[in-house]
Amino acid sequence: METVGSLIDKLSINELKIYHMTEQYDRDDVDDNFRADCKNRLDILRLQRSDLEAELQELLDEVMSGRKKLRLYRQMKMYNEKKYKD
Repeated sequence: METVGSLIDKLSINELKIYHMTEQYDRDDVDDNFRADCKNRLDILRLQRSDLEAELQELLDEVMSGRKKLRLYRQMKMYNEKKYKD
């Protein structure tokens, strides 16, 4: 199961890929084949973004309606603690 944080993380990475692929698409020094490849990749990235947004919205709707509860996981570090040192 995805978490809100993992979905937001994936969305942010996806958005960076869209940004940089758009930069490549908009370059003046590339040929039509390169630009077409960038367009295809942008279409896929935008579809992925749409899917991730829908998944995040579905999860948030379930949480807000009470159908699903989020769990809080605390970090369990074993370093820098005296009782775990030799």
